[in-house]
Amino acid sequence: MILVDKPYLSNFLKETSIKFNIPIVDTEATRGFGLGAADNLLSEQNATNWIRANADTRIYTNSENAIGWIADNLAFTDLPAKIETFKNKAKFRELMRPMLPDFYFQEVAFSELDDVVIDKIPIPFIIKPNVGFFSLGVHKVSSVEEWKEVKAAIKAETAQKDELYPAEVLDTTSFIIEENIEGEEFAFDAYFNENGKPIILGIYKHLFSSANDVSDRIYITSKEVIEENLGDFTNWLQKIGSLAKMSNFPVHVEVRRTETGQIVPIEVNPLRFGGWCTTADMTASAYGFNPYVYYFENKKPDWDEILSTRAGKLYSLVVLDNSTGCAGEEIAEFDYDALLANFENSLELRKIDYREFPVFGFLFLETREENFGELERILKSDLSELIKT
Repeated sequence: MILVDKPYLSNFLKETSIKFNIPIVDTEATRGFGLGAADNLLSEQNATNWIRANADTRIYTNSENAIGWIADNLAFTDLPAKIETFKNKAKFRELMRPMLPDFYFQEVAFSELDDVVIDKIPIPFIIKPNVGFFSLGVHKVSSVEEWKEVKAAIKAETAQKDELYPAEVLDTTSFIIEENIEGEEFAFDAYFNENGKPIILGIYKHLFSSANDVSDRIYITSKEVIEENLGDFTNWLQKIGSLAKMSNFPVHVEVRRTETGQIVPIEVNPLRFGGWCTTADMTASAYGFNPYVYYFENKKPDWDEILSTRAGKLYSLVVLDNSTGCAGEEIAEFDYDALLANFENSLELRKIDYREFPVFGFLFLETREENFGELERILKSDLSELIKT
C-alpha cells in the first residue's frame, strides 16, 4: 500500500495506484490532494488491520512527511526502528562503522554551534541537519573563516526551513559534522526483497557547478551511468542491508565514489525513492518500466535489454531551485516557456508554487550526449534571467 503526504503527489503515482490496484491509505493528507471515492483508497483502520495481520506488507511513501503517520499507527511493527536507523544520520554513521572505521563525524546541537572547537575537526568538512532532506541546511566548510559565515547562514536558514517540513523530515535542533569525501556523487533507487536482496531500479549521477556547490540542480542517468555502477552499488547495498536487517523495504540512497572506487554513503532515505516523485517517475520516462510496480510486484529490471536502445542519450532530472537571491513572494513571474526553449527534448515540466516552496519546478529531459552544453548552462545558472520581480 501507499502512504501519501505533502509536498507533492504526481499523477503518475496516482495512476499507478489505480491501474495496478495498489491502494492509497485514506489519511487527512490524502484528502488534501483531492483524492476521493473515485481513487483507490483504503481506510486507515483497514490499512492498520491488514498490516497487523500481514507483517510482510510492502509499504511505499511518496514523502517522509508520512513518517509521522507510521509512528502513530504502526508502532507495533519494526518500521519505526528501521526508519530511524536511516533517517538519523548519526545513528546511520554508527551502523556503518564496520565498513568505514576511520570515517570522522560528530553530532552537535544547534544551540552549541558556537562552542564547536574547529581546530579539532578535519577541514574541509560538511555540516548538515542530523535529520534532513533535499540539501536543506547543507554546507561545506573549507576554512576557519568560512566556518563563521556558515554558522551565520545556518542560523538565518533554520527558522524559515523549519516552517516547511515537520521534524520527522527536517530537524535542525541537531547537526552532524563529517569529513568531506572527494569523488563523484550518485543517487539511486532500490528495494530490499523478502530475502533482503537489494534490487536497484535506477542510478543518477549528481552534477555540480563547482567544488563548493551542494545544490541539487541536475541528476543525470544514462547507459554508461547504469553499467559502470550497477554491480558495485548492488554489492555495497547488500552489506548495508545485512547490517540493518532489511527486507521488503524501498530506499533512496546517496553516495560518493572516490577515485579509488570506495563507496561512501551520504544518506539512505527510508521507504521512498527520490523525493517529490522525481527519480522513480524520471526512470519510467527514460527506461520504460515502472519502478513502483517493480517494487510492489518483486520485479527486477532487465538492464541489458533496457540499455540496448539507450546508447548516446542522457536523461536528466533538473531541480529548478530558487537560487535567484529573491524570495518567492518578491517574484511576480517565472518564465517557463523561456526555460523550455533552452532544451532539445523536454519530457515533462512540473511547475511548483515557488511562493510556498523554494523551488520553481522539476524538469525531465532527454539530451544527446553531444549536446551536453545545454545541461552545463542550466547547471551554472542562478535562474535570475527567467524571473520578473
